[in-house]
Amino acid sequence: MSTAPSEAAPAGRGYGPGRILLIVLGSLGALVAIALVVGGGVLVWANATQRDDDGYFTTSAERFATPTYALVHERVDVFAGDDTPRWFEDHLGSVKIRATSTTPVFVGIGPADAVESYVGGVERDLVDDVGYDPFHVDYARRDGSAPSSPPGDQSFWVASRGGAGTQTLTWEVRKGEWSVVVMNADGSRGVAADVAVGGKVDFLGWLALVLLLGGAVLLVGSGVLLALGIRGSAGPSGPGASGAAALPVAATAGPQAAPAYPVELEAELDPGLSRWLWLVKWFLAIPHWIVLVFLAAAYVVLTIFAFFAILFTGRYPASIFEFNVGVLRWGWRVAYYATNGIGTDRYPPFTLADVPDYPARLSVEYPERLSRGLVLVKWLLAIPHLVITAFLVGGVTWVFEGGWRLGPISLNTVLVLVAGFSLLFTSRYPEEVWRLVVGMNRWAMRVCAYVSLMRDEYPPFRLDP
Repeated sequence: MSTAPSEAAPAGRGYGPGRILLIVLGSLGALVAIALVVGGGVLVWANATQRDDDGYFTTSAERFATPTYALVHERVDVFAGDDTPRWFEDHLGSVKIRATSTTPVFVGIGPADAVESYVGGVERDLVDDVGYDPFHVDYARRDGSAPSSPPGDQSFWVASRGGAGTQTLTWEVRKGEWSVVVMNADGSRGVAADVAVGGKVDFLGWLALVLLLGGAVLLVGSGVLLALGIRGSAGPSGPGASGAAALPVAATAGPQAAPAYPVELEAELDPGLSRWLWLVKWFLAIPHWIVLVFLAAAYVVLTIFAFFAILFTGRYPASIFEFNVGVLRWGWRVAYYATNGIGTDRYPPFTLADVPDYPARLSVEYPERLSRGLVLVKWLLAIPHLVITAFLVGGVTWVFEGGWRLGPISLNTVLVLVAGFSLLFTSRYPEEVWRLVVGMNRWAMRVCAYVSLMRDEYPPFRLDP
């Protein structure tokens, strides 16, 4: 099922643990920095364009109605029980509630316990959930009787307004548990009002500035770490190079032929596979999954850098290419061992380098030049492939529809389970299943390399080498 690999220097040999750590830390820092800068920019935009004349961010006025005696939004927790310093409490901001009704209306904010004592025995609707795009409101009905007295007669309100027409309540937010009540001013049944809610934070502009400056400083620091991590690597060179190595010719699923596509995924099916080890390989591979999460973050950040490098220079930076191919190579070894193939019992090595004698290998030819225009649309051109490979090797997914449940399972997962049960009961991995599994992963890896901007050649719609 294999042919001997040709002699080649290990790809990725220039990336030791120290350099990998620098790249991972720099990439994680860059992701956080980008989030801070984007967050600061959004706050600047919102602060400048989304506030009303009084400086409040305000919802549209929407109809809230109940046939009962009161609408209650209960127990809004504002740092209740926390040792929040007074200076912070003084800068929590303020809220504004504007209610318009054809009959005299009352709007009040009060301590949650006091409000509960007043309306606890009153027939009312609790505002359970509100959405504004599009508007919807869910109520939870509580049975009871009429209130003992009109709401305006109560003394516990920290802020209240009542009367005919539009009533606007403003309140400086304080620590505690608070409830909001909308009733008819006379406490009668049948409440209907158009209500708009707004909030104002006085330090929003300063917060935006801190985010922007913090993001900029962190981005510079992350850039230094990335530069230290990727500098000094000779990178791929020469025709057919992958990382720092010539394109190897190793084990493939099927008859060997001259590679027609510059991304080559290879695998060998080990003889004498354990009957049961496949059941726990996913668990044994947890250390690899943890490392790969961080490597994937670095992969994303470096691909973004590569995008701009290709856009302006037409070249994929060699050191970044070497690292990213190493991440894909590492991921393929772990996937073949634990989830996407279970075709070997040999534990994967912790390295970005090519390991010539490991039964799962990956190589990508380094491109001397890349199209500067094509880099903008590869993701769009790859959509047919992405749809197909999601079905082929998408894995097991979980979806949330009122609760988590198992989502679609890929064909690769089904075939690996078939192979696993075959091993369990017959001690044999069906070769035809293995060829399909390796072929589907080969297809997916070609698409991954293309979308990751490593090659300009459009991937073929096929499973074979």
